[in-house]
Amino acid sequence: MKNLLLLLSIFVFIACGNTSEKETTPAFTSEAKPQDDIPNFGIVIHGGAGTILKENMSDSLEKAYKTKLEEAIRTGHEILANGGTAIQAVQRTINVMEDSPLFNSAKGAVFANDETNQLDASIMDGKTLNAGAVAGVTNIKNPINLAYEVMENSEHVLLAGKGAEEFATQRGLEIVDPSYFYTENRFKSLQKVKEREREKSGNKTAANYDSFIKDSKFGTVGCAALDKNGNLAAGTSTGGMTNKRWNRIGDSPIIGAGTYANNATCAVSSTGWGEFFIRGVVAYDISALMEYKGLSLQEAAAEVIQKKIPKMGGDGGIIAIDHEGNVAMEFNTAGMYRATMNKKAELQIGIYEK
Repeated sequence: MKNLLLLLSIFVFIACGNTSEKETTPAFTSEAKPQDDIPNFGIVIHGGAGTILKENMSDSLEKAYKTKLEEAIRTGHEILANGGTAIQAVQRTINVMEDSPLFNSAKGAVFANDETNQLDASIMDGKTLNAGAVAGVTNIKNPINLAYEVMENSEHVLLAGKGAEEFATQRGLEIVDPSYFYTENRFKSLQKVKEREREKSGNKTAANYDSFIKDSKFGTVGCAALDKNGNLAAGTSTGGMTNKRWNRIGDSPIIGAGTYANNATCAVSSTGWGEFFIRGVVAYDISALMEYKGLSLQEAAAEVIQKKIPKMGGDGGIIAIDHEGNVAMEFNTAGMYRATMNKKAELQIGIYEK
């Protein structure tokens, strides 16, 4: 009997010891980090804002836009997910849209009055507040890449025309014949605008001329990103305004108007009636409202896009991301091509009004 009791005591002791060991073993033993432990990151893009109506869009064209928006944003998201920088993500994401004839940027750029394609772009690093931009270039395959070179490898912020193209050659960027940017639908759009201009030339008031602008001003592509290191960046690239004259330059290459990034607040890319976005210093204004008035990103974006710009007489939209990964896609037009992805790889794509 004593031997039996001794054996039972030993068994209980061993069992208790095993239970204690199990309770001190961590519940999560996988090498993969839980989602909440992954540093925050995110990306948001636009492909232009304007009179984008469902009834004017074929199913096939809508699908094409959504497919290209998804391709672009997944390109940048993959870079961020793998630890790449916000600047890298912005540049490569915009490259995808620049190479597509669907958007008014590089390959799909609109035509100026003289039937040339004049391209503008800018990029900004929220960590250093360094920035680069180009305006009025005609033979640079990817203008956002040249803007990056200006930022990283020159003493300047903005280069234009032939000088910018000479710098691109020195930096070894891809140069193309201007015919590369020709697309039939953009050329036809120019001819339609010119025809309307001729038809109304007998009564060409300022209001009539504004109507030409209003129907042909939109386009542009842009991207804003937050990387795992907490750094923000933004970039914008455009072909400008259909039928523009006199080497007109809009807001896209203007730091603070078309593009702005600051790690303390947010990164912004604009699209819309450039003259008003320049006067309103739209991208910086959103950042300033956050920094000096303590507004959230969404509050600041709504204040500028829904109140300030319409009051001035302009319209358009912005995409933005703040230092905490919050995203804004604000516009006061009928539509804006847009998409966003967060660190959980949740994808949102939109075209029409909210």
